[in-house]
Amino acid sequence: MCGITGYVGRRQSIPILISQLKRLEYRGYDSAGIAMIEHGSVEIVRSAGKISALEALLAGQHFRSNIGIGHTRWATHGAPCEVNAHPHYDCEHNIAVVHNGIIENYLELKEMLTAAGHKFQSETDTEVLPHLVEHFYKGDLEDAIREALKHIRGSYALALVSRHDPKRIFAARCQSPLIIGLGDGENFLASDIPALVSYTRDVIILEDGDMATIDCGGVKITRFDGSPVEREVTHVTWDISAAEKGGYEHFMLKEIHEQPDAVRNTLRGRIVEGRVMLRELEGIEPLVKRMNRIQVVACGTAYHAGCAAKLLLEELLRVPVSVDLASEFRYSNPLVDENTLVVVVSQSGETADSLAALRESRSRGGTVVGVVNVVGSSIARESDFVLYTWAGPEICVASTKAYLTQLAALNLLAIYLADVRGTGANTSCLTEALQTAPKLVEKVLRMEAKIAGLAAELADREHFFFLGRGRDYAVAMEGALKLKEITYLHAEAYAAGELKHGPLALITHEIPVICLVTQKATREKMVSNIKEVKARGGYCVALVRPDDDATPKVVDAVLPIPAVDDRIIPIPAAVPLQLFAYYVARALNREIDQPRNLAKSVTVE
Repeated sequence: MCGITGYVGRRQSIPILISQLKRLEYRGYDSAGIAMIEHGSVEIVRSAGKISALEALLAGQHFRSNIGIGHTRWATHGAPCEVNAHPHYDCEHNIAVVHNGIIENYLELKEMLTAAGHKFQSETDTEVLPHLVEHFYKGDLEDAIREALKHIRGSYALALVSRHDPKRIFAARCQSPLIIGLGDGENFLASDIPALVSYTRDVIILEDGDMATIDCGGVKITRFDGSPVEREVTHVTWDISAAEKGGYEHFMLKEIHEQPDAVRNTLRGRIVEGRVMLRELEGIEPLVKRMNRIQVVACGTAYHAGCAAKLLLEELLRVPVSVDLASEFRYSNPLVDENTLVVVVSQSGETADSLAALRESRSRGGTVVGVVNVVGSSIARESDFVLYTWAGPEICVASTKAYLTQLAALNLLAIYLADVRGTGANTSCLTEALQTAPKLVEKVLRMEAKIAGLAAELADREHFFFLGRGRDYAVAMEGALKLKEITYLHAEAYAAGELKHGPLALITHEIPVICLVTQKATREKMVSNIKEVKARGGYCVALVRPDDDATPKVVDAVLPIPAVDDRIIPIPAAVPLQLFAYYVARALNREIDQPRNLAKSVTVE
């Protein structure tokens, strides 16, 4: 979730490190810093707050270093402040380290190092790393790093520079992403590809247990035990403009408007002559025919996508489907065996809880399909099969196009599995409807001005409810999450039938209730629930289909949703809720792309 950058080459390192860090701001952070080798010494400059504060500190100095590492920190150990910001020194200021992840045994290591005479300055777990390397240094820095890594338990991606070896960056990965960018007479390091694509399109994705030494002439990769290893060079094809705002005020709004093309990319090449063809799942057929349950695991927005897909999977496959939060799943002694299909959904492919759930599932004999966006991510590599969503880079912390492409991918998966299992007698109509999804999203986007107006009217409210039944309830949960994430207002989603079992006591005329009424089978029940709210003075906004004559008569405002098969409607239905959250946040002058306390890729548990 924090950001790591590095550079070694012929150019000055500071402008490149700052530029790279800015490309990683979307991950969320509360402080930033850089370390460089300057005239044979290690120099660190760091600051609490935004990268602009770091730039201000650097502005009056005249560093000309050609090698350095950078970091944006999202606090886990110690408050956000300068002393807890990365990079961190050893005692003699010979070594500087930046680190993503968590050192689980840092207290034990800190006690050992303190007893040996080391002095610590911060509250962080990371600071034990440079001291540990210092402790084991006997004249060979690479050997000292390897020895230090033997004593660490936890997840980490780390980068290190030292006056002991002033022309090389050292890097290591264990359960946190780390990527090397290859240049001509220069090389780069980062925790995510957007930090690299301005400088190079050729990257190496390190794997767990890899250690790299990087200088201006090349890269050497070994395992932690020192054995050499070769890693494939990947050429990045997407354009850097995909990670720029392109004239939009915020990345979130840009990404909402990118959703029609994003969903097209998810579907492209996977529907052939009216049939879903998922070549990436070749070989899964024996499991599909014998499986007796499906387990979906995910976090946050991806979890809501799984909830929306549950009904379709059960309807088409006629097997029970469980959807669990990954953070709970691994501790629940899960019912997974060789007859279980496990679907792990994650935008980044690096979500720590989801990755742990994947590993737990495989250890129990389950077969894993990863539904991810990032090629080469940990979940993609460790899954038995991978279904990429092809959403392109998503910069805003609050997920939008990743969610819609996950819905599209899970619909494709359900149809494909049903056809393989022989239970998909009526999938052709569903497949045809799914192909219309991009145009449906375009229709909803044309309602933007109306949604913005409604958001402006309601932005002064402090509490919101979202109601729905079945698929609508899954979408309601995502709508409430979006509002919470970027407005900091209180929002709750409820299955509409549960309202009278307690939450109805909270309804007043000051609380807007967003009612999803897109499913024909539950429309009458939803109208009854809306009347219960109106009887208590609630203000109701309804998302309705064009053929719904009843709901508009009992609510205060209506947002129409294009007509389509009920099973596909969660895709367009999510878009008005995304826009509503965006425009409420804009009216409140919130920091939309980087909401407080949140990070894009949650790589700690």
